[in-house]
Formats: sequence, C-alpha cells, structure tokens
Amino acid sequence: MLLSLMIFVPLLGMIVVLLLPRESEELIKRVALVFTLIPLLLAVYLFITHNQPELARLWKQDVPWIETFNIQYHVGIDGLSAILILLTALLGPICVLASWRNIEKGIKAYMALFLLLETGMLGFFAALDLFLFFVFFELTLLPMYFLIGVWGGPRREYAAIKFFLYTLFGSVLMLVAIIAVYLNSGVPGDRTFDIPTLITLAGTQGHALADPVFQRWIFAGFFIGFAVKVPIFPFHTWLPDAHVEAPTAISVILAGVLLKMGTYGLVRINMDMLPEGMAFFTNGVGFVGNSLALLGFINIVYGSFCALAQTDFKKLVAYSSIGHMGFVILGLAAGNEVGVTGAILQMFNHGVISAMLFLLVGVLYDRAHHREINGFGGLGNRMPVYMGITTLAFMASLGLPGLSGFIGEAFSLLGAYERFQVLTILSTIGIVVGAAYFLWTLQRVFLGTLNPKYEALPEINGREILTLVPLGILTIVLGIWPHFAIEMFSESVTELTTKIMSTLQASL
Repeated sequence: MLLSLMIFVPLLGMIVVLLLPRESEELIKRVALVFTLIPLLLAVYLFITHNQPELARLWKQDVPWIETFNIQYHVGIDGLSAILILLTALLGPICVLASWRNIEKGIKAYMALFLLLETGMLGFFAALDLFLFFVFFELTLLPMYFLIGVWGGPRREYAAIKFFLYTLFGSVLMLVAIIAVYLNSGVPGDRTFDIPTLITLAGTQGHALADPVFQRWIFAGFFIGFAVKVPIFPFHTWLPDAHVEAPTAISVILAGVLLKMGTYGLVRINMDMLPEGMAFFTNGVGFVGNSLALLGFINIVYGSFCALAQTDFKKLVAYSSIGHMGFVILGLAAGNEVGVTGAILQMFNHGVISAMLFLLVGVLYDRAHHREINGFGGLGNRMPVYMGITTLAFMASLGLPGLSGFIGEAFSLLGAYERFQVLTILSTIGIVVGAAYFLWTLQRVFLGTLNPKYEALPEINGREILTLVPLGILTIVLGIWPHFAIEMFSESVTELTTKIMSTLQASL
C-alpha cells in the first residue's frame, strides 16, 4: 500500500496544483515541493526497511484492473527497482527547487506536468504487470514533450518533436513485442501480462515463451524500444537536442532518471524474462554474439569523442552521458555478477553525477546567459565555491578513485573483461578522453585571467547549493563505501546472473 501511495502522491499533488489560482505562484511552488518530498520520505523509509521481510507486504500490491484480459494493477519492488525509486524520489524535490527562480511563465502548468512525470517514473520502476509497465512508460512521454516544447530554449519545438517521435518509434516496437508475449503466454482465458509469471513461463521447457527463436525476435523488439531511451547508438541523436533545449531541471530528470528507464527495462525484461535472447546476442560468437558489447563500446568511445569536440557546456555534458551509459551496456552484456553489479551501480551513480553537472551548467547559464565554454575564463577567481563543487562533479564523472563514478565503471569493465577482452580494452579509450574533456573544460572555464565581462558575476547562492549538497554527499559516500547501495540489489543480481550464465553455457 505504501508503494502505491508513493507512486500516486505526485498525481494528487498535480490535482491540487491545478485547483490553485494561477496568480499564487509561490504557493504553487511550495505545494509542488511538499508533494515531491513525501515520496522522498517514503523512499528513505523503504531504504531503511528494505531487508525486513515482515514489512514486505507494504511494498507490493496486486489487484485486478482489466479482468477481461487478465490485466492486474501489480506493483512491487526488488533491490534493482528500489535503488532507482530512491534516485527518482531524491531528484524530484531537487528539480522543483532548481525551477524555483528559473521558470518564469506558466508556473502552474509546469509544476502540474512535472508532478505527473514523477508519477510515471515511479510507477514504471514499480510495475510488475507488462501492460501497466507500458502505461507508465508512455505516461512519461507527454509531460516531457510539453516541458521541453513550452519551457525550453530557442529550438524547443524541434527538440520536443524529435524526442517524441524517437520515443514513440521505440514504444510501437515494444508494444508489438508485449502483444506477442501476451498471445504466447497461454490459451485464451489463461493469458497473462504478469511479469513474474511470464519470467517463470519463459524458463519452462516446452512452453511457447521459452522457444529460443521466439525470444530472439522479442528481445530485438524490446531492445530497440529501450535503446532509444538509454540512448544507444544509433538511436541517440535526440538526446543532445533535448538536453540543450530543455530547462535545467528537466535536463536533470532526463539524464538522472529517464535514461535509466531504458537500462532498467533491459534488465527487467530483456535479461530476466528473455534469457535465451540475451544469450544469443552476448554469447561471444561472431558479430551477433558480440553485438550488445559492441554497442556499449561504440557508445563509450563515440560519446566521449563527441563530448571532446563540444564548445557548448550543456551539449558536452549531454554527450558525456551517452559515453557513460555505454559502460552500463557493456556491464550488462557481460552477464556475470561483477559486470551487472557495476552496471546497476553505474546507473545510480550516473544519475547522481549527471544531475549535479546539469544543475551546475544551469547555475552558470542563469548568470552569463550563454554556455559557450570558450567565452568564460578565470571564473575560479570570482566563484570559488562554484568552482569547487564543479571540480567535484567533474572528478566523479571522469572516474577518479574515491568518488562514485569510479566504482561502477571499474566493476563494469572487470565483468566485461572476462567475456569481451578486446572490446573492454578498447573501451578504456573513453576513460582517457573523458578525463581530457573535463580537465580541458575546467581549464577554459575556471583557470587563467578573469574575463572582464564577468567581474560582477555573483557566486552560487544558498538555494543552488541546497540542490547540489545531497548529490555531492552521495558522490563521496558511494565512492568510499559503495556497499550500502550494492547490498540493496546484490541478491537480485546473483539470481539474475546465475540464470543468464547457465543459459549462456547451455547455448554454447
């Protein structure tokens, strides 16, 4: 019951916001903040009590929804979904605070759409019915379209339409795959969308869902749908445009949570429900057997070199996200416990670090009204606190040991090296290039003589620091003691990787 409360409290907040007078902008912001803080408090309670079996009933619910087609309102959590729900709930109030002074028009509609978006994200990570899973997946599409298209930059309409069309393309393929799974789940009257049941049937020898050829085709359908969201090359071109044009808070939620919806879907559906399909594309035999690892490698290297070429601060961070999500794909392709642990940890860590980076870009843009890296210089003299926080985020993102970005990438590479040695070695190019573009940006923006145009540039303020401090603390704590996150999902990873590796061995 608590899980459903967490999911739908933001939706209730949206209704309350819509009932408030349009002129009461401060009240609307406070109401939105309260209704994003409630899921955060519940998520913290979930983190504290997740390993107490007697409370497990609070975090799952299964009731009939559309009984004619055996569709259930079935939500629940395991370690993987719990850590991403925690990330989503954390970024909710941070994004509201980041929007406090930045959004000047249509505050009421903006906050209402943001609360609807949060419901979609939380519901997606909790859904255990395939139909419900798709509904929540699509629920995030419409508010994101308007949040970019109405409150974005000069090319906001183009970026919003591109985001919408790419995501819709992936959604159509995913819907076809969902229908195929449903129709093959049993005879009429006994068919199901229930994900735990489908996972069991897909592992039952002789069942239609367990057929290797069927799983390969369905794997491809789901994979493209999720690949657009991650995004994986060549479905990535919507991301830089969406990030550059989106308001700061929406860039934060896009990089911090929406990209993770793609990788979460790969784990929950492609790996857990379609192990034969996963084995076919990761068995290391020929081009097809190396294809998933190859896509991870391309993401890492391509994204890193594209980031190196950017002069727009925000676009640099956007391309760096493509590169860092490549490490997640590489770790998942490994299919072993070390690689998948690293991939999931990287999902969470990248969500935290990328949120910091986009918030920091927003701080500078709000003051200078441009993002051209070469247009700054010497800002460290004027904004030492801002420089210190930015340096922390840069070092974490480039993978400095002792900060959270290091451990996820290291585990992903360790796991991948056991199965794809050449691709893993080549992928380290991305780490070197990542260090290059972050250090070069640090030099051009903060070091040297202060640009006279920015002699009066104000230092980062208290509200902005408040949005960054929780993320900075997590970055340091997870770098020093990652076990507190790993232990949340280690049991789920062990179960998943045991199934994947046994399927791989049987297929060779």
